[in-house]
Amino acid sequence: MQSFYDDTPRTPLWQAIGDEVRGDIAAGRYKPGDKLPTEAALASRFGVNRHTVRHALAALVDEGLVHTRRGAGAFVTTRPVDYPLGRRVRFHQNLVAAGQTPDRQVTGLEGRSADETEARMLELAPGGKVYCYDGLSLADGQPVALFRSVFPAARFPGLLDILRKERSVTRSLALCGVPDYTRRSTRLTARLASATQALNLRIREGAPILMSSSLNIDPDGRPVEFGLTWFAGEKVALTLSEKDF
Repeated sequence: MQSFYDDTPRTPLWQAIGDEVRGDIAAGRYKPGDKLPTEAALASRFGVNRHTVRHALAALVDEGLVHTRRGAGAFVTTRPVDYPLGRRVRFHQNLVAAGQTPDRQVTGLEGRSADETEARMLELAPGGKVYCYDGLSLADGQPVALFRSVFPAARFPGLLDILRKERSVTRSLALCGVPDYTRRSTRLTARLASATQALNLRIREGAPILMSSSLNIDPDGRPVEFGLTWFAGEKVALTLSEKDF
C-alpha cells in the first residue's frame, strides 16, 4: 500500500531561512553594512515564529556573515578594510588603494586649551591653545573609525575655517604652508567600544576597537598634528610592510 507520508528527512526551517538570507546577501540584495529586515518582518516573510528566525540569524552570526546590535537589529558584516600604517598615512589614499570610496563626517571643530598629553606631543607650553578636529571616517558609506586631530593654534591661525571647508587634513595643512608631513610615531592600544563609540561606528557596545595615538611632523621635524583614531576592529585590518620597520 502506498504511503501518503514522506519519511525523507527535511531541512530544518531555521536552516532553510538562513540559506535564503545567505542567498540574498550573495546576490547583492543586502550589501556589507546594510541592515537586514527585522525578526518580525522575516517571520512574516517565511511564515514562522520569531524564535525560528532568531535561530537562523544566530547561525549567520556564527559564520561571521551577519552581526547584531542590541536594540538596533542585524547587519551584514562589512569586509575589513586594509589600512596601511607607515611614514605617510593618508586616509583618502589608503581607502582608494583598497578599492573603496572614502568620506568624512565632521562632528566637531573647536579651539581650546591643550591637555597635558597634547601639549607634550605638540611641544607646547602647558595649557597652550590648540585646534581640535573630530570626525567620523567612512568607507563606501560605512563608518570605520572615529578620529581626533589636534593642531598647534599659534602656528596655524586660520586652520579651523580651512578645515571646515576642506575637511581633508592634508589639503588644509598644505594651504597653511605645510606641503608634506610624515609620521614620527604610532602607538596602538586595544580597547572595548563605549556606548557612544558603538553608536557612531554601528558596532555593538563592548566590541573590540583599536586606538591609534600618533604624531605627524613637517620636513623640519616640527610637530604639526597629534592624532587619536579609534578603529572598529571588525571593519579595519591595520597593516605594516617591511619598509616600515
